Amino acid sequence: MGSSSSKPRTAVAENISDLIGNTPLLKLKVDKEGRGANIIAKLESMEPCSSVKDRIGLAMIEAAEKEGKIEPGKTTLVEPTSGNTGIALAFIAAAKGYKLILTMPASMSMERRILLRAFGAELVVTDPAKGMKAAIDTATEIAAKTPNSYILQQFENPANPKVHYETTGPEIWKGMDGDVDILVGGVGTGGTLSGTGKFLKEKNPDCQVIAVEPEESPVISGGRPGPHKIQGIGAGFIPKNLDTKIVDEAVTVSSEDAMKMARRLATEEGVFVGISSGAAVTAALKVAKRPENKGKNIVVIIPSFGERYLSSALFDDIRDEVHNMTF
Repeated sequence: MGSSSSKPRTAVAENISDLIGNTPLLKLKVDKEGRGANIIAKLESMEPCSSVKDRIGLAMIEAAEKEGKIEPGKTTLVEPTSGNTGIALAFIAAAKGYKLILTMPASMSMERRILLRAFGAELVVTDPAKGMKAAIDTATEIAAKTPNSYILQQFENPANPKVHYETTGPEIWKGMDGDVDILVGGVGTGGTLSGTGKFLKEKNPDCQVIAVEPEESPVISGGRPGPHKIQGIGAGFIPKNLDTKIVDEAVTVSSEDAMKMARRLATEEGVFVGISSGAAVTAALKVAKRPENKGKNIVVIIPSFGERYLSSALFDDIRDEVHNMTF
């Protein structure tokens, strides 16, 4: 794909997909005095459509094209999504000429819905109490009755972790000059952590891979699924694309703590991120404070930009404040 870390970006892109990847790394200052390890953020929030899912949106479509399973102008793409994968698929589908139908829990932010429709995708919302399973079941039903349809299946599509193995991992390794001790990332489909973690462990077998999940739905940790407010992670089941063999540990973070950290990153560092990014940094901070990690480099995946969450619980107080402003 055009964003491969081995292929330098030209000054003028031929299409929007050429701008995917090669996102920057940023050293975070949060609670610097209270920890011994460095925390470096991989800012996937700076992708063309503001999330890490831009990588898999392109990768899954291109893989299916190469296998002859889909064709622009003929195939209707169908996919269950918590939002960001849908947005990634929507802008790639628009650029390539595919019709796209997405299913999504109704609990996802209004920004997500509007963005999906703005790119021309059809959207079907599902019962939020039933989590991603309801969205997956609905997508299957829609595909069964839609001629020439194809489900990309982000939760089990091998192109998902593969693109992170081929691009995200190498970008981190190169950007850190090979000095990576710990990778921390939230688990939605499991693709980002699995692909990136696999590459880093091949380069450095001692590199730890730490999964982040909602405290309210700790399925990777062996707990029961439950409702939570960390959009994009914690699907309520262990996805097939999560390679549990490379995960050394799972750290849980509450929805409230995730939102607090996301707000802090904006006001203290000028880094505007979503709720799952707040969860990932909270987990990274817990790990960074452990005595055995003093002097180590922790890379944390920042999956999405904060503007996508303006209507969510993340900004309830600010939204009420600005709504009540008068002249």
